[in-house]
Amino acid sequence: MEMASQEPVQEPTHGQKVSGSQAFRLAHLVSDSVNHLRLKAARRWNFTPQTIAYQGYGSTDWVRVLGRVVLTSKPAAGSRAEEAAQNGNQNVRGWRAFTSVPIQFVEVEIEIGGVTARVHADRGGIVDTVVPVNLTPGWHTAVLRAEGTEAAHARIYVISPDTALGIVSDIDDTIMVTALPRPFLALWNTFVLNERARMATPGMAVLMDRLLVEHPEAPVIYLSTGPWNAAPTLARFITRNMYPSGTLLLTDWGLTHDRWFRSGQDHKRRNLELLAKEFPNMRWLLFGDNGQHDEAIYSHFARQHADRVAAIGIRQLSTGEAVLAGGHSESGDHSSSTVPWVYSPDGAGMAKRLQELEIL
Repeated sequence: MEMASQEPVQEPTHGQKVSGSQAFRLAHLVSDSVNHLRLKAARRWNFTPQTIAYQGYGSTDWVRVLGRVVLTSKPAAGSRAEEAAQNGNQNVRGWRAFTSVPIQFVEVEIEIGGVTARVHADRGGIVDTVVPVNLTPGWHTAVLRAEGTEAAHARIYVISPDTALGIVSDIDDTIMVTALPRPFLALWNTFVLNERARMATPGMAVLMDRLLVEHPEAPVIYLSTGPWNAAPTLARFITRNMYPSGTLLLTDWGLTHDRWFRSGQDHKRRNLELLAKEFPNMRWLLFGDNGQHDEAIYSHFARQHADRVAAIGIRQLSTGEAVLAGGHSESGDHSSSTVPWVYSPDGAGMAKRLQELEIL
């Protein structure tokens, strides 16, 4: 998306009180300075500029294109990392995904369906933009190019105007067992753990597959508070565990234009509202867990858009998982809700209830 040029930051004089706005602008200056130093170091170490394209979605007259531009290191010849990369990157330690350095505000050219658009990556090197283009329903390819990088190809799923149902799913503790909120375990899972050691939630892949058999045109959106650095890891996890291909909507850690840290809850609420606006005739099947804030977020969305929610499926964490996750969320009383709520510790239990609701 197009980013405005940055304003210069005026340093406070001696004895002058620093306002919240000045402190925030100063924090941006520090953040940008740190990133500039990281970029200089990465170039000195011969990191390679790379455009990364992520799967997107759209309608027959627009598409949402997602990507990122970074400097990334290549594994040393003959190293375990190189061997893992040649083996499909299935044995890569998580920390390697966080060594890349975002290239801020770089121009990115996007080509799809005979249309060319030029946009700028944001502060985190991320491209998240809508391109007006007329396309037929089904799969298409967008080509992303930034200066000095090879072209990257993004699969784009164009949703038919007649599509009645879409699927939105959380990742952590919903389709993947992580117990992520516990700080030390979170660090272990994110930075140390081998990719193959991550576990899929029992029965969820089968449930997703059955849903797409019943609703073959349904788009799948994986809406998570995880960072974009983890996108390649998550995409491989989804493929390896036979979950359906879908668009990842993740977050970028760090400062935003108006706050110190990005809010994962706001990220989920904002994207749910965007989906409701983009596809006014579609109902959504929402999956989450009761270990974080999914119940509250989905409950609020259902109150605002009851006619747009087919059902809400909540994976119940075990006692051990709940301890690691910091406890259960408050489920509240949904008896007065016009939206069906489904609770189960696994995909098989959810499937049974969704059958009763004639969704599956």
